[in-house]
Amino acid sequence: MLNDILALVPIVIFLVDLQLMDSFKLVRPGAVVLAMCAGGLAALACVPLHDWLLTTAAIDRTAFSRYLAPLTEEALKALFLIVLIARRRVGFPVDAAVHGFAVGTGFALVENVIYLRALPHAPLLLWLVRGLGTAVLHGATMSIFAMISRTLADKYPERLWLVFWPGWIAAVVIHSAFNHVLVSPVAMTLALLVVLPALVLVVFRRSEQATREWVSTGLDLDVELLQLVRSDAFAYTRFGLYLQRLRTKFPGPIVADMFCLLRLELELSVQARARVLAQEAGLTMPVDGDLSACLAEIEYLHASIGTTGMLALKPLMVSSHRDRWHQYLLAQADPQSRALARARAGRLRWFSR
Repeated sequence: MLNDILALVPIVIFLVDLQLMDSFKLVRPGAVVLAMCAGGLAALACVPLHDWLLTTAAIDRTAFSRYLAPLTEEALKALFLIVLIARRRVGFPVDAAVHGFAVGTGFALVENVIYLRALPHAPLLLWLVRGLGTAVLHGATMSIFAMISRTLADKYPERLWLVFWPGWIAAVVIHSAFNHVLVSPVAMTLALLVVLPALVLVVFRRSEQATREWVSTGLDLDVELLQLVRSDAFAYTRFGLYLQRLRTKFPGPIVADMFCLLRLELELSVQARARVLAQEAGLTMPVDGDLSACLAEIEYLHASIGTTGMLALKPLMVSSHRDRWHQYLLAQADPQSRALARARAGRLRWFSR
């Protein structure tokens, strides 16, 4: 019984603590469970893969654990997070850290259950190392991978195929260093418990501050711009003048659709930012009752404007890489909008980059 507790409980406590520390509460409990399931599936996939590699590759188990296992395990764990970030289901490094640690938690739980069944009479020290050392390693490396990837995806939204490599390499290096066991397993576990959680928490706190600044400053700007769009003076702003120039290249109805898209994207951005601020304050902000209709209209407008029209709108920054996250965040709070948001996500992935 004590073996089970040491092998399985500490990593879950770490995950719960990390989620409780997230003052924005951007990751729903259901999303955490889904990420844990993805991590567990990755651990199960590693079993036949590692068996095959050990039988086909001319390498002993020590070298395998130091050099090959970190590559395969960190790659399989990262797959789910890559999908989330690429589909704009993760908005900030803060929620990326929670998703990443949840994936690592699911991986560690399944891996330790496999070890518990295979080694029922192993000494208590093994489960101390695996529960407090290896398990925390899996969670921390995925948090680091997710936060680095999310940060780079914000910086280079149009180069997603490049942004995942630095975080993955960092996770592999940390994992491989741990598996080298340069000191005693207990000393490595203690060092890991001090260094990696501290690193994750420092980056987590800095990311929270950056998120808070993005929400507060961006909300004021979006509100002012939305008021300007709704005013009679809009035609004389650079936005209005640019749309008027587009009438020489696009039909009038298409330009009208562009204006409507600008207004709707601003409205959703204001709602999303306000919701994040409300969640930080512990409040529940109701979703606009017209959200489903708004999402449907945005889908229609993207199709009506077309790829060329969306490219022409880029100087206005009507659509950004965060638009899809705004829509996802609001749709998750509105059950009627979830199915529509899922259906349109794939169709609009090129427009919203």
